[in-house]
Amino acid sequence: MCDDAQICFAAEENHLFEDEVVLGTAEVVAGSAAWLSRGLSCVCAQRRESDARPSFDLTPSEEECLQRLQNRIDIAYDSSIPEHQEALRALWNAVFPEEELHGLISEQWKEMGWQGKDPSTDFRGGGFISLENLLFFARHFPKSFKDLLWKQEGDRSAWEYPFAVAGVNITFMLIQMLDLEAVKPRTMVGAIFLKFLSGNASLFRVFALSMFIMFLWKFISFPSHLGLV
Repeated sequence: MCDDAQICFAAEENHLFEDEVVLGTAEVVAGSAAWLSRGLSCVCAQRRESDARPSFDLTPSEEECLQRLQNRIDIAYDSSIPEHQEALRALWNAVFPEEELHGLISEQWKEMGWQGKDPSTDFRGGGFISLENLLFFARHFPKSFKDLLWKQEGDRSAWEYPFAVAGVNITFMLIQMLDLEAVKPRTMVGAIFLKFLSGNASLFRVFALSMFIMFLWKFISFPSHLGLV
C-alpha cells in the first residue's frame, strides 16, 4: 500500500491526452480505468488510517482551473440555446451517422438510451457538461461507445441499462465524488484531482470516461446481478 496518496496518483498518471491528441481506444480506456481504480483505492486506504479531516489549500493555478470547471458545471442544459441544440445533434450524428434525426424531440432518441423522446428531460443534475462528456466519448472512442451502447460483448439480459442516461448520471456522480462544487476541496481525492487538472485540462473528461467504462462494463460482465438492483 502506498504511504502517500499524491505519490500514488503521480505514479499512475500518464498524460493520456496531450493537446487533445487522442491515443488508441483500447490503450486509453484500459490505462485510464486502471489509473483511476488504483488511485482511488490508495486515497481511500489512506483516509481510513486517519480520523483527522485534512485541510487543503489551492495554488492560484488550481483555483483558476477549479473556477473554470465550476463555471462549466453550473451550466444547465437548455433546449432553447442553439449551442446546446447543436451539441445534441452532434451527439446523434456521431453515433448514428447514417440515420437522419427527425428532431430534437423524437422517439429515435430511445435508441441511444434516453428515457423518452425528449433527451432534455434527462439531464437534470448532470447539466450541459454531461452532454459534452458523452459527445467527447462518442467522437473520440466511437467503437467503445457503440460496443457499450449495443452491448456487443458479454451476455444480454432481460433488463438493459439506459446508456445515455447512465452517462449523465455518472458525470453527476463524479462531480459529487470529487466535491467539485465546493470553494476548495474537502477530501484528499478532490485535492489531488485538482493538482492534476491544473496540468491537464482534459482530465475531467478522462475521469468521466473511465467511470463510464467501468460502470457499464460491470453490467455487461455480470448481467445476472441486474435483477438484484
